[in-house]
Amino acid sequence: MENKKRVLKSIEHKVGSPLVNMGPIRLRQPIPTQGIEQVDPFLLLHHYGPYAISEFNNPFDLGPHPHRGFEPITLLFKGEQLHRDSLGNEMIVKAGDVQWTTAGRGVIHAEGPTKEFVQKGGDLEGIQLWLNLPAKDKMIPPAYQHVKSEDIPMVSNDDDTIALKIVAGEQQGKKGLIKTQTSVNVYTAKTLASGTMSIDIPKDHKSLVYLLDGEVLVNDEVNLKKGATQMVTFNQDGNAIQFKASKESTLLILSGEPIDEKVTSWGPYVMNTQTEIMEALRDYQQGKMGYLY
Repeated sequence: MENKKRVLKSIEHKVGSPLVNMGPIRLRQPIPTQGIEQVDPFLLLHHYGPYAISEFNNPFDLGPHPHRGFEPITLLFKGEQLHRDSLGNEMIVKAGDVQWTTAGRGVIHAEGPTKEFVQKGGDLEGIQLWLNLPAKDKMIPPAYQHVKSEDIPMVSNDDDTIALKIVAGEQQGKKGLIKTQTSVNVYTAKTLASGTMSIDIPKDHKSLVYLLDGEVLVNDEVNLKKGATQMVTFNQDGNAIQFKASKESTLLILSGEPIDEKVTSWGPYVMNTQTEIMEALRDYQQGKMGYLY
């Protein structure tokens, strides 16, 4: 975009990241939240941790459960998790790694801290993201992608005070390794105590910036700070987003071409009609999504 003038996108929503209870887990949920049902194509954003994991405290151990019709994504920032699924994958996901599951017509997976990590203890923190699939792709074969932290392409600002990892999509001519079904960008950014960065975002994408930790000023307009405003979403105008750090910070930046279809969800299934939800329930009970013990 060297020849194009950068025009900052206007802010649509400013929201916090309220704590919600999910069984024994207490986590932050900025999507869905007040006034924001989804940021199409992103359906759900859970920020879990940091939890102090030990043999006496291990709330984030999710046993086998099914999914259909979307892509559950885990971006791990601290700690270590074991992923197992009905496709036969068994992977250790370490801090900085990304696991990207395409549930498609159905997959069963389980994730939680590894036994070794529980024994030695430490902080566990991550993002669980649900990315919708268009109707035409909801029943594609399930798949699993795992990218290690050191293999994720990275770009930085002019004075190297901000590092942007390209998980999916493209930035400054570098492409993420994740194969996506729709046009999406998934970036994580780590900043030093100060620094400014502008990133290019397609005009037609819906987009957001979520702050995990630290403090940044977005588009010279909104200050993101943990426990206050932690997420901003943008209108489909302009072609760039800028953020300026005032302390060491960790950010998640998402953008995607809206799918713009009716969404019907129930628990772990995201489809387009209630009938399809009933079919998912039946198929799971009949073992059509595979097995995981």
